[in-house]
Amino acid sequence: MDELGDLVDVTTLAVALIGVGGTLGGTLGGAVLSQRVTREQNQRADREREEDRHDRAQEARRDLYARLNTTARAYRVAARDSVRAAERGESIDPAVLDTAKDAWLEQYSSAQMALPKDVHEVASTLNRALGVGYSVVKQLPSSPDPDGSYNRAKAWFSGPMSDWVYLLRVILRHDLGVEVQPDFERTRTQMLAALDGERRSLERLLASEQARGTPPA
Repeated sequence: MDELGDLVDVTTLAVALIGVGGTLGGTLGGAVLSQRVTREQNQRADREREEDRHDRAQEARRDLYARLNTTARAYRVAARDSVRAAERGESIDPAVLDTAKDAWLEQYSSAQMALPKDVHEVASTLNRALGVGYSVVKQLPSSPDPDGSYNRAKAWFSGPMSDWVYLLRVILRHDLGVEVQPDFERTRTQMLAALDGERRSLERLLASEQARGTPPA
């Protein structure tokens, strides 16, 4: 009888232990599963936040590039139109050109710290070229050779300056991944060198004219 009682006690204990083990196993398994789900949710949330930051940064860069392109084009057009109006003998409101210049300079100054190196190189040389063009326009009224000066100014804004603004637009689109061109780096370098050479030549010519007080024959 005692042996039977002992057997019952052992069986009861075993069943109890199995029950406790099952409960603990289920609890631990549920905890592990819960931790895994939480970790995956956190990782997904991190990815979504990173994608959101990237999207916002990309949108801000597109807006910056759009403003830079728009003000560069407006500056060139305002200078070109001033030259044509002056050649026709029409009165010129200097505020139009100055406003376009100030708008460009504001955007360029804001963009300098954010532009990648290759984009900044194009924007920087364009800024110098636009500055030379501004001097060309301002010197037109006092030129002893109006026809020659007008022709040179028109050629500058319709030729090199137009190409320069085009190069800026192309490199902005390239950097945004909108219009990726093969072998673009070599093309950019060649265009930039040629245009900057023309800018330096015009600067030397203007400096020579100012030093002599008269334009070359």
